[in-house]
Amino acid sequence: MDNRIYLINLYDYYSELLTEKQREYFEYYYFDNQSLAEISENLKVSRNAVHNRLKETTNKLEFYEEKLELYKKSKQIKELIEKLDKNLQNKIKELI
Repeated sequence: MDNRIYLINLYDYYSELLTEKQREYFEYYYFDNQSLAEISENLKVSRNAVHNRLKETTNKLEFYEEKLELYKKSKQIKELIEKLDKNLQNKIKELI
């Protein structure tokens, strides 16, 4: 899986566990597609500071997934649902 998509999925699960600044940097980079230089200019910090904050944030997201496995379990549940009868699939999807 593309690492960018993987990190965005992890962000969906764990963003509330990040600081406001970590969310801000992550969203600028991954959702707004801003470069490190653009983010550093907008936030009046060095490009290296942006890089370090993004690295720290992605490491934290990966740590949370390693410990909690919410994304992994969600994928497994979806795979199991796909193997079920269509009628039962629809009922489960309504509940999710």
